[in-house]
Amino acid sequence: MNDLAPRLRHPEKAGNPDNPIPRKPAWIRVKAPVSRGYHETRRIIRGHNLHTVCEEAACPNIGECWEKKHVTVMILGDVCTRACAFCNVATGRPGAVDPLEPMNTALAMAELGLRHVVVTSVDRDDLADGGAGQFAEVIRRIREASPGTTIEVLTPDFMHKEGAIETVVEAGPDVFNHNLETVPRLYPPIRPGARYFTSLELLHRVKRLDPSAFTKSGVMVGLGERREEVYQVMDDLRAADVDFLTIGQYLQPTRKHAPIDRFVTPDEFETYAEMARGKGFLMVSSSPLTRSSYHAGEDFEKLRAARERQLAAG
Repeated sequence: MNDLAPRLRHPEKAGNPDNPIPRKPAWIRVKAPVSRGYHETRRIIRGHNLHTVCEEAACPNIGECWEKKHVTVMILGDVCTRACAFCNVATGRPGAVDPLEPMNTALAMAELGLRHVVVTSVDRDDLADGGAGQFAEVIRRIREASPGTTIEVLTPDFMHKEGAIETVVEAGPDVFNHNLETVPRLYPPIRPGARYFTSLELLHRVKRLDPSAFTKSGVMVGLGERREEVYQVMDDLRAADVDFLTIGQYLQPTRKHAPIDRFVTPDEFETYAEMARGKGFLMVSSSPLTRSSYHAGEDFEKLRAARERQLAAG
């Protein structure tokens, strides 16, 4: 884990001239967010003093999603205790947990009128439970404010936080998501504060605790992984009984971040999707712009329908 300074968003943002950001191919360019829906969503989020991973991680889909009032709330503040080489979220020493955050999240989601909510967080290695209690309280508050809304959580790994996974599972999210992010070989340079098998075991444990829960994970490609390594990650996730896999293109936020090895073509993404479906995932989303929460609501409905078909087939 990197040394914790008081809030550091990947310093010297002008970056490394030897690590330029390559020009994006035509299939990955998106329009700037300018719609009325986008600005209304931004107003609601600001009005409830919330953070979103859409903004903090510089998601390329923010214009499309916010136009539809689809947001991914980032709880536990906007400063992370880790410094993954792919991530644009600020790194440093976080402040105190906001006790009003669960209620503010629930009120904002109700105002947005969301049928499906995605809640994620920064890593909070400084907290005894890693922030699991805050996740659970957010879930409970959303249930109270919007009983018909389905809830998806995208959690950190809760490394060395005994009982944290159980706390979140007991709160009853509809989908429990935790991203592996990349292949095991690339963890030291890309996720230096994390461990591949810790993340894999988290997903397997969720399923053991609640077999009815949907589990989900995602990886980025374009970081230098080999195709057979991605296939092995698929096998590992299926061995952990994970239902839903997302695969998307890594995009380098600044010159201080890990360089893009290459842009994976749409045809290659489709090949990954076909392989993942063949390995038995209930749901697969694989495209250059795929992100964990991109089209999450629509994908949840497809995921639920796929399970119903599976159960009907015996």
